[in-house]
Amino acid sequence: MFSHTKVFFPIFYYLPLPSPTNQFTFMKKILLSITIFAITVFTASAQAEWTQAKADKWFADHQYLDGLKLVPVPSTNKIEFAKQYNANKAVWDKVFAYLKNTDLNALPVGKYAVEGTAATVAVTDNPTKDYEKTAWESHRKFIDLQYAVTGAEKMETAPITSLTVTEPYLDAKDVAHYGGTGMQYVATQGAFFLFFPADAHRVNIKADGSDHDKKIVIKIPYVQ
Repeated sequence: MFSHTKVFFPIFYYLPLPSPTNQFTFMKKILLSITIFAITVFTASAQAEWTQAKADKWFADHQYLDGLKLVPVPSTNKIEFAKQYNANKAVWDKVFAYLKNTDLNALPVGKYAVEGTAATVAVTDNPTKDYEKTAWESHRKFIDLQYAVTGAEKMETAPITSLTVTEPYLDAKDVAHYGGTGMQYVATQGAFFLFFPADAHRVNIKADGSDHDKKIVIKIPYVQ
């Protein structure tokens, strides 16, 4: 009696190779993906590597100003500035170029755009105020660059964590308000202030010997 054994033969499926043109396109896509991934990883790594010493040196070199005579005040949060500048260099470069190439003294009161960016410029020419008539504020979407073109005013700043919230953040206006005290500085010609989301600020405060100033506020998008 013969037993019957079932024998199975494997069936191989052959996929046609893409044409040389398609192979080239496919490789280009892979290389582009790898490059984008590498740049993303490198940028994230670089952003995480800012130490206080490294940020202090970068800040003091002023290379980022590219010839602009105005400088940031020494009290600037240098690590945050370094991170934001390098994460959004094209915008910051255009902002600094705008300040360098514009006659700020002749610039009329009004609102302007920094061409090719989402940054905006507001020019005011107003009396400054008594301290109790000013208010603390902070912003999440934009960084404030504030500069007194003529005259002077006091600006007070403090970490938002050191203050008491009096009005919670309102997304529609990109602002929150606080109560408390901080460090005061006098804003005059030659140096600008930078206020990041963690920096509450109280501005337009009357300074000794000056009750009026012309001021520029540039709103620069904050990179999360």
